[in-house]
Amino acid sequence: MHRKALVALPVFNEERHVIEVLTEVRKYAEAILVVDDGSSDRTPELLKEVSGIEVLTHPENRGYGAALKSAFDYAVAHQDEYDVLVTIDCDGQHEPTLLPDLVRQMRERPADDPIDMLSGSRYLKQFDGASIPPEDRRQINVAVTKRINEQLGFELTDTFCGLKAYRVEALAKFNVTDLGYAMPLQLWVQAAAQGMKIVEFPVPLVYLEEERSFGGSLDDAIKRKAYYDEVLDREMQAAGLTCCASECCNDRTDSYCD
Repeated sequence: MHRKALVALPVFNEERHVIEVLTEVRKYAEAILVVDDGSSDRTPELLKEVSGIEVLTHPENRGYGAALKSAFDYAVAHQDEYDVLVTIDCDGQHEPTLLPDLVRQMRERPADDPIDMLSGSRYLKQFDGASIPPEDRRQINVAVTKRINEQLGFELTDTFCGLKAYRVEALAKFNVTDLGYAMPLQLWVQAAAQGMKIVEFPVPLVYLEEERSFGGSLDDAIKRKAYYDEVLDREMQAAGLTCCASECCNDRTDSYCD
């Protein structure tokens, strides 16, 4: 049986973008899952108007990481149907036209050397007309990416891009406990601990809503950075990763750029 690639979109109060984004995603996706993380606007009603998609609904807002975890769990539970999971945000920042290429890259890899995570990077290549990111977000991304590279032995350029493709069999190895915006940091640590194959690929840098809120205290850049560091500290301690990159973790990241 030919397995499909599942495209998952975490959404929360995305009435401004959800129809437009889904219209484009449907042009390129083999199967679509939307995880509605307790939206209180018109998003649930709008989703009912879209045919050919699967919708999972959280009764209340749990967080970005929780929505991704639900997508992971769904893909693993249906791995007889899906071989690749692609995650794409619903705020218009990611190009659905890239979806076929992501899936192709995952499937063309040799069976004895599969890619576990194909991660988008907004800084791997300069695209014409690229946006300028909010300075606090850029600085935090640079600092966190630098720390992850130094401590985990990766050569990443963007640790926070939400456009990613995963090998479904690899998803079962992740233990997601942080349900907020730091959830991707857990994945980097756990991927390093398990020697997963990570490849970056270039995506355009697009910011349509620079003032979009993280929610509560995380809108404060200092508190947000402290939260990320706390999650990294806890996750690396749990994984027993306390050595520096040169001592224990090498050759785990490739870059794809054409």
